Amino acid sequence: MLSAAPATGYELSQQFKGGIGFFWNASHQQVYQQLAQMAKDGWVQYETQSQTDKPDRKIYAITNKGREALSRWLSTPVAPSKSKDALLIKLFAGETLVSVAVLQEELRRHRAIHQKNLDKLLVIEQEYRSKSAAEQRALQLPYLTLRRGITGETAWIAWADEALAALSEQKNESP
Repeated sequence: MLSAAPATGYELSQQFKGGIGFFWNASHQQVYQQLAQMAKDGWVQYETQSQTDKPDRKIYAITNKGREALSRWLSTPVAPSKSKDALLIKLFAGETLVSVAVLQEELRRHRAIHQKNLDKLLVIEQEYRSKSAAEQRALQLPYLTLRRGITGETAWIAWADEALAALSEQKNESP
């Protein structure tokens, strides 16, 4: 993110509440810890800006050494992420321990969250589509991450609908 433009720790933290937060999250504290470590490593430097009635702001910028480290990291293969989903464990193990209605309610709750996420992503996609062709070309890679989020949420919702239908059938077949 600093490779695009200098920013404060607060501004970086806010980016995790927006588009980036759909595929990577970091707490406010983690952002500041990483900035301190990157400054120690010489990957970023900061300029202090005085403010009245507030603590001084540190505006961080990536250094040449930081760009080299980022370039190395971007060139290094990464392993696919493994999913850890407590809901799937509940569905896998919960059938004999809780009622189907409890599982259905949990699925509906999660489905609503995924629908809300999808709605937010679709708004971002509309903003992207309203840009000029040149702006869209410049944002092609971030757009691909957005599309991954959209297809992932769409697939999750379709799966939840399938699971809810199967649980409804099971509930109707129970004596």
